[in-house]
Amino acid sequence: MIPYVLLQTIVVPAMASIFIFLTRHKLGRKAGWIASITLLYTTALLVIAGIKVYQGEIIYEEYPFVGPDIKFDLLADGLSLPVALIMNMLCTVLSFYSIHYVEHRIEAIYAEVDERKWRSTYTSFFYLFLGFPIGFAGVSLVTNLIAMYFFLELLPIVLYFIMAYFGYVERVRVAFMCLLWAAAGAVFFLAGTLLTYSQIGTFRISELHALVGNPWTVWIILSFLLALFPKMAIFPFQVWMPWVHAEHPTCIAGLLAVYANIAAYIIVRVLILPLRDDFKVFCIPVMIMALITMIYGSLLTMAQDDVKRFAACSTISQLAYSLLGLAALTTYSVEGGMFFFLSHIMGKTLLFSTAGILVYITGVRDMRQMGGLGSKMPVTALIWIMGSMMLSGLPPFSSFPAEWIMFTGIFIRSVQAPPIALVVAILGVCAIALTVAYTFWGMKRIFFGPLKANLSNHEIKDPPLTMSVPLLLTGVVSIILGLYPKVIMDLFHFVIGGLLPS
Repeated sequence: MIPYVLLQTIVVPAMASIFIFLTRHKLGRKAGWIASITLLYTTALLVIAGIKVYQGEIIYEEYPFVGPDIKFDLLADGLSLPVALIMNMLCTVLSFYSIHYVEHRIEAIYAEVDERKWRSTYTSFFYLFLGFPIGFAGVSLVTNLIAMYFFLELLPIVLYFIMAYFGYVERVRVAFMCLLWAAAGAVFFLAGTLLTYSQIGTFRISELHALVGNPWTVWIILSFLLALFPKMAIFPFQVWMPWVHAEHPTCIAGLLAVYANIAAYIIVRVLILPLRDDFKVFCIPVMIMALITMIYGSLLTMAQDDVKRFAACSTISQLAYSLLGLAALTTYSVEGGMFFFLSHIMGKTLLFSTAGILVYITGVRDMRQMGGLGSKMPVTALIWIMGSMMLSGLPPFSSFPAEWIMFTGIFIRSVQAPPIALVVAILGVCAIALTVAYTFWGMKRIFFGPLKANLSNHEIKDPPLTMSVPLLLTGVVSIILGLYPKVIMDLFHFVIGGLLPS
C-alpha cells in the first residue's frame, strides 16, 4: 500500500498550488497541465484506496494537529471513500476543461494585457482552483469537527476569489454575496461544534453518539442544519443560488454543485449515523422542505431563458432529492440519497459544462437566440443529452438505480409515519417529471430546429478535446455505476447498513 495515501490527496494538490504560485510568471499555459496531472495522480490514489476499502479494509491515518482534542485524523471507509473519489474525479475533469476555457475568460474580461500580466492571471486560476480538491478531500476524510469546519470554510474563500477575477455579470458583488451566505452558515456550524464539545468534551465525530438522549442534542442538530441548508439552497435559503451559480466562470460550475451537495455527506456522517433517534423529530419537516424545494426549483428553471441561469436554478431542485432521501431515515433511502448525490454532481457537471461550451463557442447566453446547434456541435449535444438523462434519472445512468433505491426507502418510511409522509413521497416521484420536462425542453430549444440567423456567421464547432473528452468519460463512469450499482452500494452498506432500519 502506498504510504500516507489519504494525506497525499490533500498535501500534493497544496504543493502543486504553491509551486504554480511561485512560478506564475514563467509557467503560463503549463499551469493547467500541472494542476490536471496532479489531480490525475490523487484520483489514482483514491482508486487504489477504494479497492482496499471494497475488500473490507478501513484506512485510518493519524497525525498530530493542534492538541489532544483537535487532531488531523483521516478516515477512508465505505462512506467517505466513494464521496472523496467522485469529487476528486470531477475536479480532475474540470481542471482539463479549464485549460482552454480560462483563456477565453481572460480575453473576455481583460481584453489586451501584456504577456506577464496574462501569465499571472492565467496561473492564478489554477493555484486557486486546487483549493477545491483540497477542501473536498478534507471535508470527506477528516474525523474531527474542527478540521471539517476548516476545510468546509476554505471552499467559499477559494470560490470568492475565482468568481471575483473570472466571473460574469457583477462578479465582485455576486462573489461577496456568496461569501456572506457562507459566513452565516459558518457561524451556525461553529456554534453546533462548540456546543457539542461543551456536552461531550471532544470534537471527534466518532464520539458523537455520546450525545444520544442529551437535552441539548436537538439544538445541536438544528444548529448544524441551519449551517447546511443554505449551502444546499433548501427553501427558503435558496435566494443566493441563482445569482452565484449563474455568474461564476462555468468551468467551476460542477464544483459549486459539489460544494452545495457535500452538505448531504455531512448530514449523514455527523447527524444521521451517530444521532439517528434524536434526528427523527426533524424527519417530516425536512421532507416537506425538500419537496417544496424540488417543485419550486423545477418551476423556476422552466421560467429561465439564460442558459447559465437555467442550469443554476435546476441545481436548487436537484439538491433537494438527496435531502428527501436522507430525511426518510431508512437504510435504502439514505444509501440511495447518497448515491443520488454522487450521480447528481456528475450530471450537473455535464449540463453546466455544456452551457459553458455554448457560451464559449457562440458568445450567446440567451436560449431564445439559440437553436439548431446540434448539426454544428454534435458532441456538445450528446453531452447535454447525457447530462439531461443523468439528472432525470433515466437508464442506463447511475441516477436511475439511485432514485429507485432512494424512493424505495422513502415509501418504506411513509407507511410507518403520519399520512403526510406518503403524500410527500408520491409528490416527490411526480416531481421527477418536471426534471425530465425542463432538461429535454432546454435540449430542444438549443440543439434542434433551424439554425438561428444570428449564429449563421459564427464559426460554430465542437470545443477542443480537452473540454469534451473528460465530460464524455464522466458520462461513461455514470453508465458503469448505473449498470453495476452494487459496487457503490456495497461500499455505502458497509457503513450505513448496520446503523439504520431497512
